[in-house]
Amino acid sequence: MATIELGGLAIPESALAWRFIRASGPGGQNVNKVSSAVECRLLLDRAELDSGLRCRLERLAGSRLNARGEVVLCADGERSQARNRADVLARLADLIAAARPEPKRRVATKPPRAAKIRRREDKARRSETKKHRRAPSQDF
Repeated sequence: MATIELGGLAIPESALAWRFIRASGPGGQNVNKVSSAVECRLLLDRAELDSGLRCRLERLAGSRLNARGEVVLCADGERSQARNRADVLARLADLIAAARPEPKRRVATKPPRAAKIRRREDKARRSETKKHRRAPSQDF
């Protein structure tokens, strides 16, 4: 089975579905007769990704993820089908590379005792400053 190296990960070619369509926009006669726009679908069920990476990839894909579990990327910026295909593969590789590192677990910490004391002293000092701004009491 052939694989493609994307974002430092070997993905089976069967996990990629390609569709070539006509690009929109200006381009003269070329745009009317050549299917240069590329749509690539990464089928996550066939991609053989571990569950953590798949979850991170789904989160990063956002609106590019459809209900069938496919990451859909399109490119039509270039006049050549080969360059559009290379563009889609590069963007897919960037997406996978961004999803690969596992986020670091946050270790809960508490502020040191000295910081708590300093905070309380600052609060008292601020309170005293504000107390002196008040109008004097009218006690008779």
